[in-house]
Amino acid sequence: MKSVKSAIKKMQKDKSNIALIGMPGCGKSTIGVLLAKRLGRYFLDTDVLIQAVEGKTLQEIIADRGMAGFCELERMHIECIDVKNSIIATGGSVVYYESAMRALKQDAVAIYLRIGLEELTRRLGDLHERGVVLEPGQTLEQLYAKRTPLYEKWADHTVDLAGQNHDQGVEAILRILQNGNTHERNTAL
Repeated sequence: MKSVKSAIKKMQKDKSNIALIGMPGCGKSTIGVLLAKRLGRYFLDTDVLIQAVEGKTLQEIIADRGMAGFCELERMHIECIDVKNSIIATGGSVVYYESAMRALKQDAVAIYLRIGLEELTRRLGDLHERGVVLEPGQTLEQLYAKRTPLYEKWADHTVDLAGQNHDQGVEAILRILQNGNTHERNTAL
């Protein structure tokens, strides 16, 4: 584990955080907690942060403020994050705002957790109950097509989670950070 930690420090240079980006349901929160435990780091889930500060669930915030209002609120919270040596699981819509992503990436390496649409559909279930930010009449397929290029744009590294479990996702991230690869396709471990 010591060689992984030293490799991560060397690769990140002056960036102390790791930010996980990707579609809702791809595993950012679960993988983030596991990664934080492995690396002995603090874990921050921006969706949980927003809910705690606002005193409402994501669904309630979206119902009260609408999609644009929620995204603006998310942008403001992301721009105020001031943590070091942390794993940050972002909300899926964070990539809509350049200012939020630039603020996040000032001290974070961004890792895109990619998952296919079919697997994502199985994982998500009820989109509204989960608090997924959708435009009126927008389908998950349309949302996926809209966000995928944004995740790719902002990612420093990509982990393809197709058919993989959370532990395999953590191992793939550790390999990327240790080896400096920009893309990791998991294979059964």
